[in-house]
Formats: sequence, C-alpha cells, structure tokens
Amino acid sequence: MAADDSIEHVRFPGYSSQPAEPDGSSGTSEKVHHGDYDDEERAQRIADQDQDTHRKQNYSGFVLLWLAFQSTGVIYGDIGTSPLYVYSSTFTSQPSWEDLVGALSIIIWSLTLIVSVKYCFIVLAADDDGQGGTFALYSLLARYTHIVTSDSDLTKNTLKMERHKTNELRPEGRGLRSFLENSTGAKILLKVIGVVGISLVMADGVLTPAQSVLGAIQGIRVANPDLGTPAVVGISEAIIVFLYVIQPFGTSKLGTTFAPIVTIWLLFNLATGIYNLAVFDYTVLKAFSPYFAFTYLIRNRYDGWRSLGGLLLAFTGVEAMFADLGAFSKRAINISWLVLAYPCLIFAYAGQAAYISQDADETAFTNPFFYTVPPGTLYFSLVIAILAAIVASQAMITSSFQLLSQVMRLSYFPHVKMVHTSKRFHDQVYIPLANWLLLIGTVIVTAVYNNTTSLGNAYGVCVILVTLITTFMLSFVGIIVWRLPFYVVLPIFLIFLGLDGVYTTSVLTKVPDGAWFTILLAVILASIFILWRYGKEQQWSAETLGRLSPSSLIVSDVDASGKTKARLADSFGGAPINVVDGLGIFFDKAGDRSHLPVSFTQFLVKFAARPRVLIFFHMRPLPVASVPLAERYVVTRSQGAGSGCYHVTLRHGYTDDVIKPGLGRELIGQVEMSISSRPGDFTAELDALHAAYDAQTVYVLGKETMRIKKQGRLGFFRRMILEVFLFLRENSRTKLADLDIDADKLIEVGFVKEI
Repeated sequence: MAADDSIEHVRFPGYSSQPAEPDGSSGTSEKVHHGDYDDEERAQRIADQDQDTHRKQNYSGFVLLWLAFQSTGVIYGDIGTSPLYVYSSTFTSQPSWEDLVGALSIIIWSLTLIVSVKYCFIVLAADDDGQGGTFALYSLLARYTHIVTSDSDLTKNTLKMERHKTNELRPEGRGLRSFLENSTGAKILLKVIGVVGISLVMADGVLTPAQSVLGAIQGIRVANPDLGTPAVVGISEAIIVFLYVIQPFGTSKLGTTFAPIVTIWLLFNLATGIYNLAVFDYTVLKAFSPYFAFTYLIRNRYDGWRSLGGLLLAFTGVEAMFADLGAFSKRAINISWLVLAYPCLIFAYAGQAAYISQDADETAFTNPFFYTVPPGTLYFSLVIAILAAIVASQAMITSSFQLLSQVMRLSYFPHVKMVHTSKRFHDQVYIPLANWLLLIGTVIVTAVYNNTTSLGNAYGVCVILVTLITTFMLSFVGIIVWRLPFYVVLPIFLIFLGLDGVYTTSVLTKVPDGAWFTILLAVILASIFILWRYGKEQQWSAETLGRLSPSSLIVSDVDASGKTKARLADSFGGAPINVVDGLGIFFDKAGDRSHLPVSFTQFLVKFAARPRVLIFFHMRPLPVASVPLAERYVVTRSQGAGSGCYHVTLRHGYTDDVIKPGLGRELIGQVEMSISSRPGDFTAELDALHAAYDAQTVYVLGKETMRIKKQGRLGFFRRMILEVFLFLRENSRTKLADLDIDADKLIEVGFVKEI
C-alpha cells in the first residue's frame, strides 16, 4: 500500500485509538491516554502480553480424539512393533515355562510401571509450556531456578521466569534451589544432563528405523527361507529412504495416514494374543503376579540379569511419548496409550508366550511374531508388519524434529530452516537438514549391522539412559516446581530409580558389542550443543558491552543562533551529524527501546550521517500460526535519536509472510496511521514522512563478525572451542536468511566483536 493510501486502522490488545470516554472506558479494562509516554507504556504492556503468550494448546471433544488418533500413528509405531523381536532378543534357546512366564511378568510390569504410571501419569505432567523431553525438564527448572545464562532478547521471548517466592517453598525446596543457584558445578551438571538426554534420544532416532524395518523384512524369511541378507538390507533401505522422503508432508498428515496402520496392527496383535491364549496355554496369565518376575531373576541370577537387556526392548519408544508431547498433548497421548496401545501389547506378549510354551519345534522364540500368528494369516501379518515397521520409525523422527526445535529456540544449536506443518497444531514441525542427516545415518547403520540381532546390541542403551535421566530431573521438578514434600518425592524416586537402575546396569554390558556406537553419537551431539551454547554466551557478553543508549552516542549542542544541532559524543570523535533526505529502516535484533540498534550505531559512527526519517524495526515472533493484521504492528515515537525517529515492532506468527518487497511502504503506512490517530494537527510531520519515502528508502542490517581476543590469558582448550564455534557460526544459516528484502536497497554495516 502506498504511504498516502487509506488503510484499516490498527488496534492493539488493551489499546483503542479513540479518545477515552469521560468515565474512563475505552472498550478495554484500562484507561487509554495519548502522547509519547503513554505510547511507550502501551508498547511495554503489549510486550508483556507477548511474553505471557503460552505455546501450550488445550484440546477437547472431537479435536482431542482426532489428535489421539494421530498420536497412535506417530508415537506407538516404535513401542508397538517391539513384539517383533523382544523374545528373540531375550532367549538364545527354547525357554522353560517358568522362564517364559517370568520374562512375561517383567514385560507386563515394566509396561505398567515405567510406561503407564511413570510416563503417562507423572512425566507427561512435567511439560515446559506444552513441550516435552529431558531438555524441557531442564528449561522448566530454569524457569523456577536461576541456573541459565542468557541474553535479554532470549530471556524476554523464550524463558520467562516463574520463580516461587522463598516463603512459598518447603524447607527442602528452599535448600535444593539455593544449592542449584549457588553451585557452579551443579548448574553445569544440570545443563550437561539435559543436553545428554536430548542427544541420546536423537541418537536413538538413527537406530529405530533400522531396527524396526529390518525386523519386519526379516519376517519374509518365514515365507521364503532362501531370502539372503543382501536382499533384506536392500529392501529395508528402500523403505527407509521412502519414509524420509515423505516427511515434508508434516506430522498431522502423516499421523492421520499412519494411524489406521498402527491401529490395525495393534488390534491384530490383540486378536492374535487372545487366540493363542485360548488355543495354547492361558496359564501364562499368571505372569500378572510380580512373584514370577522376582523368581525369574533369582533363579537365573547372572543370566537373568543379562536378559533384561533384551526385555527392555518391550518399552523402547517410551521416550517418544514425552519427546512428542508438543506435537500432540498429554490427554491425547494418555487416551491413545491407555485405551488402545497398552492392552493390545499386554495381550500380544501374553499370546506369544502361550504359543512358545507349547511349541514342539522349539523355534517360535526365534521369530516370535510370525511363528505365532493364527493359521491362514501369515501373508496378511507380513504386510501389516512391514507397514507398521515403516510407521515405527516415525516416532523417533518426529521426536528428533521436536527436540531440535527446542534446542534451537534456547540457543544450543545453530539456526536451521524449520517448517511448521500445521496451522491448527502449533508445535508440529519439520526440519529438512535433520531429516536428511537422519536418513544418511540410518542407511549406513542398516548396511553395517544388517540384522536385528546385532543391531539389538546397540539398541536400547539410549532408551534406558534417557529414562534414568528423566527420573533424576523429575525429582527436582517435584520438589522445586510442584513443591511436593520430600517424603512424597523420595519413595517414588527410589522405586523408579531401582527399575531404571537394574535395566541400566544390564544394558551397559552391550556397550562393547555395539552400544558404543549410539553412546559415541550421543556424545558428539551433546558436545556440539554445549559448544554452541558456550559460544553464544560469550557472544552475548561481547554484545552487551556494545549496546549504547541515545545519550551516550548523540549529543545536542545549541549554536549562536539558538538552533539545536546533533553531533557524536566526544568518545566517538565528536563529528557533527549530517542529515540526508530519505527513509532509513534499521533492523533491531533486541527490540530494546532504551538502547539504539547496533545497525544504527555502527552506521552513525562510520558515516556521521543519518536519514531524515528513521524506523527502528524489530520483529517479534509469537508461538501462533498467524497474528491478525489489526494486531500486528506496534508503533511508538522515539526522541532519543532526534526528530523523525520511530520504533516499529512487527508481531508475527510462523505462517505470516511478513518480510517481502515493498516493506517500506507498509511501515510508512503504519507510522502514518499511528500519527493520524492522535488528536491535533500533524500535517508537517506527515509531509516530512512522505517526502522521506519519496526521496529514497534503504534497509540497514548489522553484519557482525566475531573474533577471539588476542590479549588476555586464554587456554588452548577454550580457544579451540571458540574457534570451532566461530567456524560453525560463519557457515550456519542466519535468522534473516528467509527475509525477502529489496536487494537493491539493502545496506549491511559490518562491525567486529571480540570474545
């Protein structure tokens, strides 16, 4: 729109452009005033409201059921396909009835205590504004405890403190919080644990597609024993490539498409389990008594403890329930697990045990799913198993996208392209770079390990380590965030610590046999995350020193004729500031109205000149799909940089196409409306605005270059970390990479910051 076009008046939350009524009402609960001071007050109020904008979405009715259906297709493919290989990974020879029932008892109570009780009822409640995963637990603690170093821009937009008052905490809560806030070692340890947790889940995302797809394709050997390993690997890799190629369709579409497959798979397992129990040996249902689990471990001693490494495969994928929380919701996940997945899996494992216990050939345990399906259903089971195995990979792929979006938002990873795939469900995202890297890693792993037995040695370690980390961090959340008594938290913590601990000690024996790969991959990812965060903290420290208030840069002098003239402060040379005709739009990263944008200060210091009209332009992303046009812009007048200076904040959602050619016309129109909405005659100001736009328009960006300080004592290791950070920073995507600005009107002002 042109600057002098008639455009719709802009309204903001809590603000009306009309004069207030005598009784103080203006359509809101607040009385609205006019003038520069009140504009600043209004802008601050809107900023506070934006900071309070919650990402968490609540659903009910049909939408909740639809989301629960979607979550079935995304989350339970992994844990739902475990019946393909749990018994074969646990036993190396035909088990006795007692051992079979003991193993089944461990499976039943693991699914009940770890998945249903711990995750569904406790862990999912510990979300950070709707986000899940171990890193969400860390950021949740950071909201209630001063354990994070961040820049003001990050704090304002992503990490609002909600710290309880000291007298609101129990004595144990006060003591624990004080220890965490005052101990540098505790802060570092918490950060490392949170990062390692998220790295383990993402490392597991490389193994899950290989394990699930190989497990299904190997089932073809039941119908065709001559099928060789190269054919199995080739078919598996073709399926894996197809799976990653369709990821751009988004979580919602894929979940809705995959949900019928997983639902049919789970119901088929339920029916098969009931059939086997009725036909072969229903007495295996004695496994519901935990007595058989304990006697299994006591009787088999070392071998029983070692076998836990195979039994834990029954709940691999449980971490996806928490990691994918942001894409769905707690209620949707609870419904889909407790109503569908949980009972189906219990009957599936019980039915397999019933068949194996009566298997005269003593081979069923080697391929427990395909050997135990009812007669006449082998080919159907083969098709549905392959389809379910494809879907199984979706759980960890979606988890990787969700978790990577968290670490990027909290500055633990460089900014990479992230695509929101749904307008209704705000946290369903797709990250192209992560997708293709996962594809490459999964294809390599599939080719190297080539069967589920060898892959099973590497699989499962990440899962149990994540659940162990979750147990520790959840106890801190219970005491500090939920303010629960210590005598309530401690016994629950010890129960789950015992469960996680015994599985962990068993699965660590797999490290020399292949689990070292996932641990190494997780360590590499964690190192990258921590390295990037450390570099960002050093960058923020350097940038803080360069932020200038208007009075520290610009000085106004009165000459002999009484005219006021601006010049640079003496510390910047004291040169007079020349004014040139035109409009300058300076991008303001921080949006702090008490300080000048770095792009403007560097421009002014270098040229001792400024455009006649200035717009300091700040973009504020909100966790919504779209911000209505009537609420999109906040305009205030600024006197600090001289006359003709305005602050414009653009509030936008993730689907809004806000930066495009002609941005200058849009901003001028918004400033014009803001001026025109005030009582009084502002003809001269409007004329100056139009004249500046007609003369020329330039967009000014700051181009920051980071260097390591040459002076000062800096250890070799620290210098090496900063060198790697700078290399990654120079080769990563900038936050302005998606902006479609008129290239012929763009100016980049370079400056150097030392870290």
